[in-house]
Amino acid sequence: MPQERGTGQAVGVETDKRRLAELTAEEARTVFARRPVVLLPLGSHEDQGPHAPMGDHLAAGAIADRVAARATARGVETYVAPTLPFGGGNFFATTVGGIALSQTTMRAVLEDIFASLVDQGIDRLIVLNGHGGNVEPVNDVTRTLYRRRKVLVPSLYLWRIGYALLPEILGPETAKRASGHGADPLTSVYWHLFPDLVRPDLVPEPIAPGRVLDLPMAGFGTVSFEGAEVSVPVAVDEISPNAVLHGDARLSSPETGAALVDRLVERVTRFTVHFAGQAP
Repeated sequence: MPQERGTGQAVGVETDKRRLAELTAEEARTVFARRPVVLLPLGSHEDQGPHAPMGDHLAAGAIADRVAARATARGVETYVAPTLPFGGGNFFATTVGGIALSQTTMRAVLEDIFASLVDQGIDRLIVLNGHGGNVEPVNDVTRTLYRRRKVLVPSLYLWRIGYALLPEILGPETAKRASGHGADPLTSVYWHLFPDLVRPDLVPEPIAPGRVLDLPMAGFGTVSFEGAEVSVPVAVDEISPNAVLHGDARLSSPETGAALVDRLVERVTRFTVHFAGQAP
């Protein structure tokens, strides 16, 4: 026999789902009324070297899923908003696969996302950022949100935390050699979370980065001068033909990735629990 349609009443709707995208509208009404914490993962789509998938937003979303589950298990109801897959600032316009938003567009997108959530009563938000080009627009938009609506949105740059965790896992000297774009922490994180997407046969040997103004590169858009970083608007392929900078991806491993993910998730979970206890 066909099932009868519901009455439209949903008293005490409960769910084990942790992603907002998977909630039904009725589930969302019940969940939102409890003012849960909502994580907003941000990433990018860019050249991560010849061996790693281009979508680092995949890793940001996977970290967010694990944080939401762990925080909820510790008594802080936490959900994950859909991951924004495109980052602000097209550092990789001259390399294959880059899809990016201008900083102006990125700000506008973030403003609309935050407004949509806050207007529905979701005002306990945490940004889990996986892309350096997102730092500036996130900072600008969250400052404006706080000034205008008194909603304080903290942001955690996942891979910056990952860099800090590497010496604990690999030791200081090995961590220094392994750290860099196209290497660790992200290659090891990928290898643990998405082993089928990593190409170990394409892991490159390190290449010395090019120089600009006869100065050594400190990052993709900076050079070092007497210990100070100076920004320079150069293209990635001018300084690194394979988008790997400074790090040796041959030192990456799924074992390092497992340790990184566990410690990163734990650190962000503890912050989430702390934030939930402090946020008004």
